[in-house]
Amino acid sequence: MNETQTIKQIYDLKTIAVVGMSPNPERPSHYVALYLQENGFRIIPVNPGQSEIAGIPCFSSLKDIPYPVDIVNVFRRPEHVLPIAEAAIEMGAKALWLQDGVINEDAGKIAEDAGLMVVMNDCMLRRHRDMRL
Repeated sequence: MNETQTIKQIYDLKTIAVVGMSPNPERPSHYVALYLQENGFRIIPVNPGQSEIAGIPCFSSLKDIPYPVDIVNVFRRPEHVLPIAEAAIEMGAKALWLQDGVINEDAGKIAEDAGLMVVMNDCMLRRHRDMRL
């Protein structure tokens, strides 16, 4: 997990489901997602309490997304990650990215065992900026 080569491969993918995206522009889940969108990624907000975030249709769960997703980017507490990892596997995602502070070894293991690339406890925005330098 978290190897530079894996991260580079993840950034070659383009469709990101952002689980736990907040409608609040001050929350990391919001501004990280919009940064990714501004840098060529297609973002799909996932938040059961919203129908739209930042003008983008929002889905209640990963299972509700009707098209392929490459990366599942998670902004949820660690105890909520295992079912998200299972849904990522079911939907055929290629990568599971757990943001800063999100550590769930069981979820990471099942995702890796299913063939997904996994990054844990790291920020997509920060790593993307670092790789562009």
